[in-house]
Amino acid sequence: MNDDLHRILLKGGVTSPGELKDVITMLEAAGLKEVYFGSRQDLLFPLNNADEEQLERISKYNTTIIGERSYQNIVSSYVCADIFEMTYWLKGSTYLYILEGFDYAPKLKINITDAKQRLVPIFSGNLNFIASESEDYWYLNVKLPHWETGAFYPVLVYSWDINTISKAIEAIFDDIQDVDELFFVLNKNLETNNKTIEKELEVPYLTFPYYEGMNRMGLDQYWLGLYWRNNRYDLNFLKEFCGFCLDNGVGKICITPWKSFIVKGIKRQSRPDLEKFLGQWGINIRHSQLEMNWHLPVDDIEALELKKFLVLSFDQNDISTYGLTFGLSNESGKRTHFSSVVIEKNTAPTIVKDFAIRPTYNVLHFKNFDPNTQIYEVYAQDVDKIELPGLLMELSKKYFKQLGQEKIIKEETKKVSEQLFREVYQCTSCFTVYDKEYGDVSLGIPAGTLFENLPEDYCCQVCDAKKSNFEKIELQLNS
Repeated sequence: MNDDLHRILLKGGVTSPGELKDVITMLEAAGLKEVYFGSRQDLLFPLNNADEEQLERISKYNTTIIGERSYQNIVSSYVCADIFEMTYWLKGSTYLYILEGFDYAPKLKINITDAKQRLVPIFSGNLNFIASESEDYWYLNVKLPHWETGAFYPVLVYSWDINTISKAIEAIFDDIQDVDELFFVLNKNLETNNKTIEKELEVPYLTFPYYEGMNRMGLDQYWLGLYWRNNRYDLNFLKEFCGFCLDNGVGKICITPWKSFIVKGIKRQSRPDLEKFLGQWGINIRHSQLEMNWHLPVDDIEALELKKFLVLSFDQNDISTYGLTFGLSNESGKRTHFSSVVIEKNTAPTIVKDFAIRPTYNVLHFKNFDPNTQIYEVYAQDVDKIELPGLLMELSKKYFKQLGQEKIIKEETKKVSEQLFREVYQCTSCFTVYDKEYGDVSLGIPAGTLFENLPEDYCCQVCDAKKSNFEKIELQLNS
C-alpha cells in the first residue's frame, strides 16, 4: 500500500449509508473525486495539503482520519452473514454488537470471522477470533508481531469478552513470548467467561465465492455486489448510491477485502429502480471471474498492468481459475496476501538500483492452494514476466488435478485410525470390556449391538456391576 495514503477505518468493514455519505462530504471538501478500498475493509485516499482537523470538523459522525500507519482496522466476515454459508448461531447482529464494544483504536490486526466462509481472511491478523460450534464462543489464534508462528489460545473466548481480551493484549503484547505466557497473564488479571475447547478448530476447504451482481437473499430480498477493476470508486456515484440506500430502507453497506462492496437487504420492490440507477451510471455488474479474484497493492499502476496482462492471457487460452485466487506483491519475502497463489516481484539488487533492468518474479502457492493452511510452497523463482502466464496456467491445472485429493487422504487416514483404535466400554470394577463387534454371547446379546442399546438391567458378565458402571475407552488394536 502507498505510504502516502490516509485512511478511514470502518470497523468490521461495516458502515451505514448516512455515515458513508458523511465521509464522502469530507473527501469532496479535500478536493478528491475518488476513493480506494483497502484489503482490511477500510477507505484509502491521498490528502495532499488538506487540513485533517478541519476536515474532521465537517463530519457529523465524529469520523477520524488516520494518517499514522500503526493503527489497524478490525476485519470481520459480517459481509458474509445471511448470503454465504455460516455457523448456525452467528447472525449479522452478533458481529455488530461485538464491533460496537470496541472503544479504542487497535494497533494489532484483529480479525473476527466465521470459518465457514472464504471471502474474508481468517488468519491474516495478529488476533484471529474464529466462531466455534458452541454458541457465542470463539477460538482465538494469536500471532503477535514479534512471533514467528501463530498459536491457539487454550480456551474458547466468550463473544462479549472479545473487546476486553483484545484491549488487554494490546497493553502487554510487546513483552509476551508465547501463548501460554499470554494466557497466564490474562487469566491472572481478567474476569472472563472462558470455555473449555472440546475439539480442535476445523476450517473446511471452500471454493472462492462469486461476490458480484444482483443475487437473491431469502424469499423477497436481494443482495448486490459491486466491483471496480481499478479500485477507484467515484465519489459522485457513491454519494448518489448512499442516497438510494437511504430512500429504500437499506441499513448497511459492507466493504470486502477484495476491493469491492456488498449491500444486503434490498427489497424486491426496490430492485427495478436499482437496476435503472446502475444502468444510468453505466455500471457493469457481471465481470469475468478471471479478474475478480485478485489482490493488488492500492494505487499501483504497474501491478494493475501486470494483472491485466495475466488475465488477458487466461482469457485468450480459455483457462479456468474457478476457486483460485491471486495476489501481486512488490516485495519478495513480504507475503501478507491470503490468496491461493502469490506472484511476488523480486527486489532489485542495490548495486543496480540506478539502472533500468527487467524485473523477475517468484511464484508461490499455499499448500493445497488453501490460504488457511498458512504454509507457502515455492513453484518458480526468478522468472521473467513473459513466462508468468504459462506458469500460472500450469499451476491452475495442478490445482484442478489435486482438487478433492485432500479429502480422500483425510478419509483414508480416518479409516486407518479406526482400524488401529476402537471405541469400547469397560467395567470400572473388574475391567471387563464390552465390544459391540462381538456383543455378549453369554447373555444373549448379538454382535453389532451398540452399548447404548443394551437393556438397562444389563450387568457385567464377570462381577455383576451395573451398566452405569461402564466407561467408554479407546482400545488399541494390532495394526
